[in-house]
Amino acid sequence: MSTVPTQIRIDRDIKEQAGALFSGLGLDMSGAVNMFLHQCVLRGGIPFSIEMPRYKAEHLSHDGRSQRRISRDPNVPSYDNMDDLKGHWKNDLSHQVHHRL
Repeated sequence: MSTVPTQIRIDRDIKEQAGALFSGLGLDMSGAVNMFLHQCVLRGGIPFSIEMPRYKAEHLSHDGRSQRRISRDPNVPSYDNMDDLKGHWKNDLSHQVHHRL
């Protein structure tokens, strides 16, 4: 297999996070990128769905890592509308008051 050097620009934080992830999987950046490109060619497109994140960029801290982690945590409750959220707050507050009495 013949390879060619390729240069791409990647956000520093994303590169570090991805490098750590790939390392844990026994891959280096080059191997992971090659795997991704092979999958693109085999599938005739991006090999995963591309979706809008559930968090808003303006609400993230400088690095945003903890907020991203929380937004993807299945154990953190999520709500489809404000009425559901308010209902959860009312139930939680009522529960807290009941235990204090």
